[in-house]
Amino acid sequence: MSVFTLRFDMRLSSGDASELYAAALEMAQWGEQHGAAVALVSEHHASPDGYLPTPLVLASAMAARTQSLRIQVAALLLPLHDPIELAEQMAVLDLLSRGRVSYVLGVGYRREEYAMFGRDFSRRGRRMDECLRVLRAAFTGDEFEFEGRRVRVLPQPATPGGPVLLMAGNSSAAVRRAARFGLGMLTQGGDPSLEALYQEECRKAGTSPGLFINPPPGSVTSAFVADDPDRAWSEIGPYLLHDANMYAAWLGSQGQAASKSSASTVAALQSENGPYRIFTPEEAITYLSQHSVLMLHPLCGGLPPKLAWPYLETFASRVLPRLSP
Repeated sequence: MSVFTLRFDMRLSSGDASELYAAALEMAQWGEQHGAAVALVSEHHASPDGYLPTPLVLASAMAARTQSLRIQVAALLLPLHDPIELAEQMAVLDLLSRGRVSYVLGVGYRREEYAMFGRDFSRRGRRMDECLRVLRAAFTGDEFEFEGRRVRVLPQPATPGGPVLLMAGNSSAAVRRAARFGLGMLTQGGDPSLEALYQEECRKAGTSPGLFINPPPGSVTSAFVADDPDRAWSEIGPYLLHDANMYAAWLGSQGQAASKSSASTVAALQSENGPYRIFTPEEAITYLSQHSVLMLHPLCGGLPPKLAWPYLETFASRVLPRLSP
């Protein structure tokens, strides 16, 4: 029974980046051995703490170190990429992983990233539509026209029609785009009306509704398990706070997000009982009985591997054996 995920965004507030990346690969192997549902890798650019900018590279390394673990790039900032080059990379990775890598596609929300790549932030929606069209055409293996030239992407991916794609976002525009292109949807939570809109837009577009994930209130997106949470907060709380503060600065006043925190101190982050949580084993089991999946974020905020591993082992030894098969 898959009851947990592993998330990696590779922030590094201090320390050795090579050690962090090596640990991520070892943790992916550990996740496969312990029945993880999926390993998630993310993408951002122009971040002072080195947030993962090339998720397909890390996904490729994880796929090479595992046999059955599913890997998801969430989110891939599609408008920042050349869609032809990206389609080639995705096709090869689909072959290497035997179809184990899926993608959650986002337009992004940080102007700094668009400036870094010389892209027009105001045209990101139109760029997203064009890139989606190109990916769909590219995965057929047929020749098609792009920017006034004839192109063809080979090899074809192992997955018929290309890797699984979902749309990320928390706006009606994102929901309509997902419906128009026949994609599943992953929201940031907080707006229960989006699912009804998605169903209606799929009906209008004549597409089949796909998976719709709308995190409920109280969802934990960065979880740890420890026998003594207070001690754990004193040990790893600063790393969690760094992660929370960076996301809060990026999101600003853009509205609700499942992972958003307003805490400015470790004590506030702990008392918030929000997206960043350190559970006792008993609390983790109770949470799983209500939410079914625990999202572990073992290297959150650049947490040194020597500190991170004991929390994974506590989860494996104190929680997993007590869950019903």
